[in-house]
Order: sequence, then C-alpha cells, then structure tokens
Amino acid sequence: MELSEIKRNIDDYATKLEQLRGSLDLEEKETNIQEYEEMMTDPNFWDDQQKAQEIIDKNNALKSVVNAYHERESELEDLDATRELLAEEYDEDLKEGLESDVVEYGPKLDAFELTLLLNGPYDANNAIVELHPGAGGTESQDWTSMLLRMYQRYCEQKEFKVETVDYQPGDEAGVKSVTLLVKGHNAYGYLKAEKGVHRLVRISPFDSSGRRHTSFASCDVIPEFNNNEIEIEINPDDITVDTFRASGAGGQHINKTESAIRITHHPTGIVVNNQNERSQIKNREAAMKMLKSKLYQRELEKQEQEMAEIRGDQKEIGWGSQIRSYVFHPYSMVKDHRTNEETGKIDAVMDGEIEDFIESFLRTQMDNQEA
Repeated sequence: MELSEIKRNIDDYATKLEQLRGSLDLEEKETNIQEYEEMMTDPNFWDDQQKAQEIIDKNNALKSVVNAYHERESELEDLDATRELLAEEYDEDLKEGLESDVVEYGPKLDAFELTLLLNGPYDANNAIVELHPGAGGTESQDWTSMLLRMYQRYCEQKEFKVETVDYQPGDEAGVKSVTLLVKGHNAYGYLKAEKGVHRLVRISPFDSSGRRHTSFASCDVIPEFNNNEIEIEINPDDITVDTFRASGAGGQHINKTESAIRITHHPTGIVVNNQNERSQIKNREAAMKMLKSKLYQRELEKQEQEMAEIRGDQKEIGWGSQIRSYVFHPYSMVKDHRTNEETGKIDAVMDGEIEDFIESFLRTQMDNQEA
C-alpha cells in the first residue's frame, strides 16, 4: 500500500468519524454524564436503590459510547501522525506496521457505527429471549437446543450475562421451551434481530433411514422493561398463579420444592414461568415483571400494527414467516431471508458467530427508516 493510498484511507476514516460525531450528539451526552455523576455524589443517592442503579446504568451506557468515540479519534490521530512521520523519514518496518493498523481500523470504526444504530427507545435494555420448537417432536426440540447453544455462545462473545429463567426439557432430547434473561448494555438492541422463525434442513440423527428433515423453531425477543417504563395494571382476577417443582438443570432445590411459578393471564392467554430463584416469592416477583413486560410489548406492537395499517404497510407482527434458514444437507449454508446475508460457515454460526447477520439486519432497518 502506497503512502498516498494510506492517506486516502485515513482521510476517509476521518470524514466518517466526523459524521458519526454529529449523529451521536457527543456534547449532549457529555453534559448528561456530568449531570448523572453529580447526582451520584448526593448523600441521599442510594435512598432509592432501584432508581440509583438505573442512573448508574444510564451513565455507564453513555460513557461507553463517548469513550469509544474518543478511542477511535485518538487511534486515528496516531495513524495520521505515523503517516506524517513516514512522509518525512521513510522506514519500511514502520510502514508495514502502519499498513496493518490502517486495515484493522476499518472494522473497529464499523463496529462503533453499529453501536450507534442501536438508538431505539428500548435497545439499551436487557432482553427476554424465548425459544420454542415447531411441530416435529424430538427433531424440532433438538433444533431448539442447538439454537439455545448458539445464542449462549453469542452472548458469551458479547460479554452478556445469561440467566435461564425457565427450562422445559424435551421428552427424549432437546428442549420443549426455554426462557432466557440476557443482561447487558444493548442486549435487546442486538437480539431483536433474531425474532422470528428459524428453519433447519439436515439429515436427522433420529431417523434410522438417514432421511433429510426440515424443522422449525421460533425465537421471541422482548425488552425487559424497568418498572418506571411500564404503566400496566394487572387485575388479580385476570390471572391464575400455579406452583410446581423446578425441572431445569442446576441448584439442589431442583425437583425438591415447589418453588417454580407459572402465571396465566386469561384475557390474553399469555403464560409465563419462572424457576430461576430458590424462593417462591422471588420467582413470583420475577414472573410478574416478565408478564408486565409481555403485556407492555403487546400494547406497543398493537400500536405499531395500527400505524402500519394506516400507512398501508402489511408487515406482520409476531412470529412472522421464517427469517433464516440453516442448511446442513445437501450443502452447507446459512441465509437470512430478510437481508440476503449468507455464509457457508455453518459450524461457526452454530458456535455463536451471528454478528454479521445481526449487523446486516440493523443496517437494513436504518436504510428503511431513511428511505
């Protein structure tokens, strides 16, 4: 790479970074950080622990964006300073190092831009992820367990904390249903790209004749709403609360005490389970919070559907049609039908490398909003 080409790349990066600065309202974020940190010095800050934690979380989220911008800005300044040094006094080793750094900077800038796409009202929230098999018994239940592993691996890579809120094992193998609470900044913003039906094509390990099978599993993703975000009142007469023995893996209390909670909301048919805690009281509190989140999300989707009908947009809300196909046989390919993003590296995808699909979906969303 010639020095002139290196300069063009650095200039292009500088232009893009300046555009991103304008879109993220850097000065406003820095002002908000200062205000939050002043609140945190108040002697009464921890009187309301939940509110205090929400302020800390918001402050940390803002600081992560601002700090990331300044890191990219500093790195770019270093690249340009090295280029100017080379222009004055050429050194082959220094040039090779600069070339490598310039090539690596592009993906870093793209990754930073991606975080800025997560600007929806609830993108920063934790995510509640539910996986359910379609028709097909053991075959689809096994597919659901494969998706569960894929999302667990992805969350590990993103350094998200994953709690298994409810787990119902399959009769012979796999999973009948599982609910995860994924905690981390922008967890919902990223994982909302996974909402929909996932299709698997493979030679079934459960078929003695070695025939090819097609299986389906659904992934539902909603944000975990904070209490101050939800204005939902639940009539006690509208719900039934059942207790049962926890059935998932983990903890000595499993199958020994009826600590697990199931709440059925009769007007909507929504059912939530929670068996993550040892205490029945804590499981009930968590289940009620999840029920409120689902009811709130349902109301948001109802409003969105009404607006879509007004606009003439027939987009279906809910499970919808399949969003992605995973083909193991007769060839290897994963293809997202919304964006046409595809790869032949199916083993890597099943190991949690789904960032390209998520990024492509988020960029498509941004393009649609701008259109």
